[in-house]
Amino acid sequence: MNVLNVADKQLKRRSLHLELAEAIRGLIMSGELPAGQKVPEKELCDTYGVSRTPLREALKVLATDGLLTLEPNRGAWVSQITEEDLEEVFPVMGALEALAGELACGKITDAEVEKVARLHDEMMDHYANRRLRDYFVTNQQIHETILEAARNQTLATQYRALTARVRRFRYIANMSDARWKRATEEHVLILDHLRNRDGKALSEVLRIHVQNKLDTVRDWLKQRDQDSA
Repeated sequence: MNVLNVADKQLKRRSLHLELAEAIRGLIMSGELPAGQKVPEKELCDTYGVSRTPLREALKVLATDGLLTLEPNRGAWVSQITEEDLEEVFPVMGALEALAGELACGKITDAEVEKVARLHDEMMDHYANRRLRDYFVTNQQIHETILEAARNQTLATQYRALTARVRRFRYIANMSDARWKRATEEHVLILDHLRNRDGKALSEVLRIHVQNKLDTVRDWLKQRDQDSA
């Protein structure tokens, strides 16, 4: 047996199921696979040209992220979004964001600050032109840059474990003009505090920023429940 060939096949298999997980995550984020829908495994296998084995490994990854629910002998279902989910996830995310901001102010480089500034300008252009999905993508890049600047792998691991769930809530809940405007104003403060290396101020505004995201999604959830009643 050629050990290198076996190892190569195992690496390719691992890469395949992670790529599948990312693709399916995108379908969930975009709403193409809505909450409560059964995951069409055969259709996905045909679409991506894969067998059931890597697909099911990908579904396990997404179940770990909280995006899917696996039911024995019934398959996978896109997880429902409940108020309990929001109350559980967002406070933890707020604490992690706040800590990342405080740590980042002590370690961030001038180049990283300028990167955030460039992303901020790009994000504001998306806001001015009402490109909400592009706005969210750039917004996430800003938060990821701050996280990287914190130079704390344990924090980064915990943060990214929750990111998929938070991003899903955020993508499906449209912001009102007033809430969107407030979010951009908060980002102006985020950039200012980063430039000043003011860790305590940045920590506080990031915590408020996440709380306001929670309020936006909570309002959307209540409206959804009223519409379906």
